[in-house]
Amino acid sequence: MTVYVDLVFLINYCYDFLLLMTVSVALKRYAKLWKLVLGALIGSASLIVLFFNIPMSVLLIVQILTSIVMCLMSYGFKSCKYSLINMGYLYMCSVILAGFLYFLNIELSYEHQGIIFFYSGLSVNYILLFLIGPIILYLYIMQNRRLKAKQNLYYQVRVVLKNNQELKLNGYIDTGNKLVDPITKKRVIIVEKKAIKQNMIRSPIYVPYKTVNYKGLLKCFSPKEIIISNHIFNNYLLGIFDGKFQIEDTDCILNYKMMEDLNV
Repeated sequence: MTVYVDLVFLINYCYDFLLLMTVSVALKRYAKLWKLVLGALIGSASLIVLFFNIPMSVLLIVQILTSIVMCLMSYGFKSCKYSLINMGYLYMCSVILAGFLYFLNIELSYEHQGIIFFYSGLSVNYILLFLIGPIILYLYIMQNRRLKAKQNLYYQVRVVLKNNQELKLNGYIDTGNKLVDPITKKRVIIVEKKAIKQNMIRSPIYVPYKTVNYKGLLKCFSPKEIIISNHIFNNYLLGIFDGKFQIEDTDCILNYKMMEDLNV
């Protein structure tokens, strides 16, 4: 039987690329396209070891190391947990894909040898690529469009305090934050407590707030100025939030009014 190595490499590359895109969509990793391309290339390059007579245990180790490098290349490293989740989903998607291939092979193929399946006139591999490829690609494109729209709500925030100390924060505009001090009429930017040291707070004031489930007083103070995208704001208060925001990479929740001010 004749095996075309270049065709096997191309098909394996396409599968690796689809798997990496599937993990990116499932976990909302927002991986860049060129990183996925390199990750799939690394995965396909591991086919070289199949042409050598090596023990199965060594082959297994090579495959595991390859998957680690693929995930690191495609999604980067933030923590061990983050990387293990990526690998777990990669293997899970691989098992599902392999099972689907096996099912199609039993139903449609007349013969097979090893992992290469054959069907009269058209290989099962091509059928899978034609069916699943466009769907995964569409989901990946839509996910990245949503990311770009979401990124427009993120801003780098510089806070200058009364003693001229500076804070650099990652801000997110939330239309749900409409908090205003009823006395000074200043709007409130909510900041995580961990981002502000206690000695930075001078002459605190307490602003009443009310949510769906809670109401109370929010400890606030007035900074010298707040700088966002070359806009300088003097009419805002900083409110101290004791918990942790559920929005990734966010230190402060900007007031919805800033959406108008920053787009002027």
